[in-house]
Amino acid sequence: MSEPIHIGLLGLGTVGSGVVQLLEQNGAAITQKLGRPLNISRILVRDRERPRQVVVDPAVLTTDPQSILADPDIAIIVEVMGGTGAARDYILQSLHRGKSVVTANKDLLALYGKELFDAAEAHATEILFEASVGGGIPIIHPLKECLAGNRIHQVMGIVNGTTNYILTKMSREGRNFAEVLREAQDLGYAEADPTADIEGDDAARKMAILASIAFSTRITYPDVYKEGISRITTQDISYAADLGYAVKLLGIAREDGEGVEVRVHPALVPLSHPLAAVSDVFNAIFVEGDAVGETMFYGRGAGSLPTASAVVGDIMEAARNLQHRTRGRISCTCFYDKPVKPIGDIITKYYLRLIVADRPGVLATIAGVFGDREVSLASVIQERMLGELAELVLITHHVREQNLQEALHVLAGLPVVKEIACILRVEGGEAR
Repeated sequence: MSEPIHIGLLGLGTVGSGVVQLLEQNGAAITQKLGRPLNISRILVRDRERPRQVVVDPAVLTTDPQSILADPDIAIIVEVMGGTGAARDYILQSLHRGKSVVTANKDLLALYGKELFDAAEAHATEILFEASVGGGIPIIHPLKECLAGNRIHQVMGIVNGTTNYILTKMSREGRNFAEVLREAQDLGYAEADPTADIEGDDAARKMAILASIAFSTRITYPDVYKEGISRITTQDISYAADLGYAVKLLGIAREDGEGVEVRVHPALVPLSHPLAAVSDVFNAIFVEGDAVGETMFYGRGAGSLPTASAVVGDIMEAARNLQHRTRGRISCTCFYDKPVKPIGDIITKYYLRLIVADRPGVLATIAGVFGDREVSLASVIQERMLGELAELVLITHHVREQNLQEALHVLAGLPVVKEIACILRVEGGEAR
């Protein structure tokens, strides 16, 4: 048998344990596919004595990163430790030494991708990152290679399983946000501090990566507009369903002649749209290209083995490239410098819920304010009476966001408007 290809694993948490387990349980088949075995020579951990999710030889565990990074026999570094401090330093050291790098670190790529890819290019090596978006869903490779001949118009998807689980439960069971969040934490779907998920940060980092690839321009995490789901109520989910929509936290990236828009926020999606049926912790990414048309990638967006599936696929690709002394994947494709559109310039439809005084002329006043700002209303429904107040649900036609915000600013100052209770964008075409 040929000599093994040696791997240094940085991190042995959820994903790292999955990588160890997958290489062990499918090792024979992987060796057949590569013609050489893969061997994890060293694993960097914080505490060698800590109980592990998988059984590993204690001799391979180390707390010294240089025992991995400086080892000339280790050809592939697999970073699954997370964070943007030490991980960034270790990856750069590895690339400078000519080692191939596989990472699942979306936070790092969304902030420092250019620095990492430039280092890989300068030292004639590569950095592979399929697991950084979508867990086990293949999306990076399809966007960079399989769809490379397309001009991508849009990438839109559900890229955070925690928020999708919460919204699914709220929709199906009529339970409030706080209650379902606690359940998600108990089940391990949400962290003890769930901020990165529920406020859209996790999804925004993933959309920065996808948009950079799709539109061949550098998009970083701070470029992405984001809103979370913590203010979504069961009342709005119910009204949306009555109107033919589901409420989802969407990541959206589009390009037009004026620039690129990249945003993450809750939105109404028509029940007829494929994304409306994506439930629980599953993810789905909808891609539209000029040649392929519409296509969707669906599966488990997180978890030990699903994410390890993507990591091991990248390890195998890196191993093949080392054997053939090549870099097979298309390198960084951010060769344009396209402007990122501010949120005020986007054009879409909106769902609004207003609490207003129940008296004659109020609706005409509201319609006049919208009309003065070129906001056209597609429908107005009075849902409930609240004593001397009325609850109005409105859907607009497509409108520029800045115009809508200007109208809402005026409405908020009117005595007859008691509350602007909810504003949600409407995406994905017409409702049924």
